[in-house]
Amino acid sequence: MDNQNKENQQTSQKQPRLDRIFVLDTNVLLHDVNSLFAFRGVTVGIPFVVLEELDTFKSDSGEKGKIARHIIRNLDNLRSQGSLEKGVELNHKTGSILKIFATPHDLKAETLPHEKVDNIILQTVQKLSKEGNKVTFVTKDINARVKADALGLDAEDYAKEKVPTEEEFYTGWIEIAIPANELRLVSASKVANIVPKDQKLLLNNFVILQSKNNPENYRLFRFLGGANFKEVENFKLMQYFEAKNVQQLMAIDLLMDPDIQIVTLLGQAGTGKTFLTLLAGLQQILYGKEYQKFLITRPIIALGADIGYLPGGVQEKLFYWMQPVYDNLDLIFSRKHKHDEHGEHGEEQNQDKKKKKHKNGTPKKKFSIDQLIKRDLLSLEAITYMRGRSIPDQFVFIDEVQNLSPHEVKTIVSRAGEGTKVVLAGDPYQIDSPYLDFSSNGLTLSTDKLKGQAIFGTVFLQTSERSPLAKLAAEVL
Repeated sequence: MDNQNKENQQTSQKQPRLDRIFVLDTNVLLHDVNSLFAFRGVTVGIPFVVLEELDTFKSDSGEKGKIARHIIRNLDNLRSQGSLEKGVELNHKTGSILKIFATPHDLKAETLPHEKVDNIILQTVQKLSKEGNKVTFVTKDINARVKADALGLDAEDYAKEKVPTEEEFYTGWIEIAIPANELRLVSASKVANIVPKDQKLLLNNFVILQSKNNPENYRLFRFLGGANFKEVENFKLMQYFEAKNVQQLMAIDLLMDPDIQIVTLLGQAGTGKTFLTLLAGLQQILYGKEYQKFLITRPIIALGADIGYLPGGVQEKLFYWMQPVYDNLDLIFSRKHKHDEHGEHGEEQNQDKKKKKHKNGTPKKKFSIDQLIKRDLLSLEAITYMRGRSIPDQFVFIDEVQNLSPHEVKTIVSRAGEGTKVVLAGDPYQIDSPYLDFSSNGLTLSTDKLKGQAIFGTVFLQTSERSPLAKLAAEVL
């Protein structure tokens, strides 16, 4: 037995030491500021060229610049504990170490041109693999993973910040079909007996009870915990607009509930995410007085990383990026004004009826975007300028959140002060960022992490209410 141990020991000394190495791309570090510490019992490798990229990002005034500076400070702190070239312990609990790998001297320009950072990283991974290490290249860049595979290298997406598949994703509602005669008799106190025992409901999960023979015949309830449910009924926003389908009814219920402090609305174009949120925000700012101000923002990435090249001042520049919001607000105000002047059935009202007061005692008013901005009731801002602020007593709407990373969403939502409600909306199927997908963007990840919290609610809207042409384009093109 002793001889066998000595033999095994001698054999292991002759063999090169095999390290389990995960080499991180720059986009992984920028995606998750804590990605260095997400690995256990392995070597976390950073190619020297990645440090060069972080150096270019550190002067950025946006979120990427902030993250790059944070990572560089972390690396500097680790440097004080030892040599980054030889390896420094990241965390004694995880057992992982960090190494900075120098750029190989024998780069082969004929197969992988040097001017591309990805190619230099790939050759670094290739060199480590040839030295006998088990190496995995971790990157958010799909094409970089394809390149790695073509070179026979192991590559994978950064999966720590990912949610379940689209099929498993939490939509915020379930459907249960029951006979029509039973549906008429259902009350909130009886819903718990109808929900299947194996169906686990999270707080603020909606239950659609619908007729077996007619899905359009339904009753809607929201789960409040224990055996408690509340029935959700249609509600008119801005005294004129109401839900066009059951999913929109769910969204309105969450948007108008002051106890729900954060809402996520997901769905493709035309499902009503932006329109409903604008209506709910205006309703509570202009009529309910629940909040002091309506703040609207969205990521500025559609045509580039900044708005500096556009003409005019900040507000003029923002107009181009906020055009979808302006369009929806204009539509809301124009329809409301037309309704107020012509009544429910379109007949012109006489002067006496025009002066008639609402049941709450306030006269009918005409609203405009400029008017609300001047009265400091409405603010449209670039998301870049929200970092470092505290935002109390406001209804905050962040649109196109699918284009934000989880860290960016966390940074923005953490700005919410006392009495503030935050609404995150977007289409997880239409992502402009090259490093995000359905499972890793800030919108779906926030929904997955917040589900079940008492102050959170979500709805995945599936029914488009736009024109037949828009519906056809969304489905076919």
